Amino acid sequence: MTTSLKPSAELSRSLSASTRPSINPNRRYVGRLASGSLFTKFSKNSLEAKRVRTSGVVSMSKKDADKGAGLTYKDAGVDIDAGSELVRRIAKMAPGIGGFGGLYPLGDSYLVAGTDGVGTKLKLAFETGIHETIGIDLVAMSVNDIVTSGAKPLFFLDYFATSRLDVDLAEKVIKGIVDGCQQSDCALLGGETAEMPDFYANSEYDLSGFAVGIVKKDSVIDGKNIVAGDVLIGLPSSGVHSNGFSLVRRVLARSGLSLKDLLPGENITLGEALMAPTVIYVKQVLDLISKGGVKGIAHVTGGGFTDNIPRVFPKGLGTVIDKDSWEVPAVFKWIQEAGRVEDGEMRRTFNMGIGMVLVVSPEASRRILEDAANGAYKAYRIGEVVSGEGVTYS
Repeated sequence: MTTSLKPSAELSRSLSASTRPSINPNRRYVGRLASGSLFTKFSKNSLEAKRVRTSGVVSMSKKDADKGAGLTYKDAGVDIDAGSELVRRIAKMAPGIGGFGGLYPLGDSYLVAGTDGVGTKLKLAFETGIHETIGIDLVAMSVNDIVTSGAKPLFFLDYFATSRLDVDLAEKVIKGIVDGCQQSDCALLGGETAEMPDFYANSEYDLSGFAVGIVKKDSVIDGKNIVAGDVLIGLPSSGVHSNGFSLVRRVLARSGLSLKDLLPGENITLGEALMAPTVIYVKQVLDLISKGGVKGIAHVTGGGFTDNIPRVFPKGLGTVIDKDSWEVPAVFKWIQEAGRVEDGEMRRTFNMGIGMVLVVSPEASRRILEDAANGAYKAYRIGEVVSGEGVTYS
């Protein structure tokens, strides 16, 4: 199949409909995906349909904070409160919004869908020239969201947009997407490549990703059975993952360091530390779910601990987090010190070293922590569910 490339041309990619097709990372599959949304068509006829606004709102202003004051995410151009307000307004029009993934009924199962990007981490990819792993971030942001419902990812689609197509660079990015799909055991089903002259800066691109998974209706993880006394288990992150980079870039500018400088106290450059790919938790989380006792799961992304963990609790419940129960990675310590960022702002912006939180029964927590102590994986008991609401720290 061939496609002629013209100015403003759009290249669509698709693979044959197979649950686990073999993927050649060196080949770009070209074709046309069907337009339109099945969800849009079907949701009008289904009272069972549940929907979700999974993307945040990112405003990228160039306002500079006072050089002597502590930096905030809002100073960097991102207003979490504005994003929350938009979700609240949308929820009035489409009840059911607010989870990590959207559920659509299919027989005795739900299809679970999620979409996301990697935010201004792309800016650091352009500056560092590290493009091989940004696709892993893209896959991670969506599959980590839908696995919070207990869903096994089935397939993934990507959107790659650029001013002028650099085939070698695009191949690196898509190779990362393939790697991310392999890590989450899902198929790269297709995607879209859009070449849009004058819309993006030269040598820059933008990415979006879309994942769909499936879970039996009687196996959905929805937090409804969480009670006071349940335990919070934290799974470690690889670093900043793919959130908070507008603030990271502002801190970097204030620090006077470059991405080629070493992260203070570590034998790694700032660029390498900040570009560490997002952990894909799918296989580990599904394995833990299969052993029982998992009641709720929160993917710690934009909004950090403060906004994400309460999303899985029934009304009237909150949590106390033991802030000393895990080692905060050095990159976060540098961000806080260099940017003079307050504790509350750090916890509402970054994952602080915990990328996924599982709310489990006390019995399950003992089993999970015992396996962790035996070296099966890393996991920490980071807190407990209590009566009340919100997140407090001890």
